[in-house]
Amino acid sequence: MKKQSFYSCILAKLLGGIFFLAIYSCKSEYYTEADYFKVPKIDAHVHFLTTDASIFEQAAKENLTFITINVNAGENVSRQRDTAKALTKKFPRQINYLATFAFDTAVWNGDNWEEKTIAELENNISGGAVGVKLWKNIGMTEKDRAGNFIMVSNGRFDPVISFIEQKGLPVTGHLGEPRNCWLPTDSMTVNNDKSYFTRHPEYHMYLHPEYPSYQEQLAARDSMLTKHPNLKFIGCHLGSLEWSVDELAKTLDRFPNMAVDLAARICHLQYQSAKDKNKVRDFLIKYQDRILYGTDISYSESKLDSSFFAGIQATRIKDWNYFSGEMELKSRDVDGAFTGLHLPKQVVDKIFYLNTVKWYKLEE
Repeated sequence: MKKQSFYSCILAKLLGGIFFLAIYSCKSEYYTEADYFKVPKIDAHVHFLTTDASIFEQAAKENLTFITINVNAGENVSRQRDTAKALTKKFPRQINYLATFAFDTAVWNGDNWEEKTIAELENNISGGAVGVKLWKNIGMTEKDRAGNFIMVSNGRFDPVISFIEQKGLPVTGHLGEPRNCWLPTDSMTVNNDKSYFTRHPEYHMYLHPEYPSYQEQLAARDSMLTKHPNLKFIGCHLGSLEWSVDELAKTLDRFPNMAVDLAARICHLQYQSAKDKNKVRDFLIKYQDRILYGTDISYSESKLDSSFFAGIQATRIKDWNYFSGEMELKSRDVDGAFTGLHLPKQVVDKIFYLNTVKWYKLEE
């Protein structure tokens, strides 16, 4: 975070966490399930709509801290900003946040969209945001006055992206959707996608060929990254390349300043590792410095009961076991069994903690 006052609160915890990992990792090459509660972890992709302290009481039991991501969807962006700033003030050792901006097509169609958006971001960032989120409404919802979809490669985004880069912040982008979104239901790979797009045909792009294609979404993102080669970019949801570690590897090789988070896409790795465990394991080891753990869990007042906390803890332990263990596992999202990847401690430490510290500059 950029505010020195924040660092005075969090630096000791971060250094303590890193020191713990350094010492603890010397004892054995691999973690066990019992280690889950001992090892510092960061969930780098959650959404907080409440300042309820019970969340942080539970998180402390799990040795867990958060990055909450403001997003141009659902709750008003200004309210999200105010909630995030209140959280970082109230729980400075346990949470950071990403800013965003409200996309207004009326303003876009005017002459000073860039200036107004930069001013809004400046207001958002002033509270100590560690990054800026771009959401999939850019590319999949917003249109200009001629009825054309507004893609992130549009030149009007360039001064906004440059402003974020000048602030020393990464852009975290949910651009596009999983490739399954553009496939017929019976060709989709994981069960949660099959269920979701069956329930929500309005979002199933296979049924809407008038929308930009999957390839066009990725091409627009790649065009933006090509224009801003020094930008630190974190692709949410495995960078919308969740379906193939081979294709994701090509993109990471092409863009050395790009990382990805795992939020809501771990099942896609499990689907692939059920077929070829070593390929997925080798990918994670090779790109161990560029993978951030995240869940995409939303926290709101209506959810905070014991069953909710038990459920998300169980989810995180299952994730931990998949990356660190070697036992046979099952998931409702993947047909059939698969085994844990049994990654070395140093790789698990990076995925669950150190990479988030590095990419969001939490040590500076």
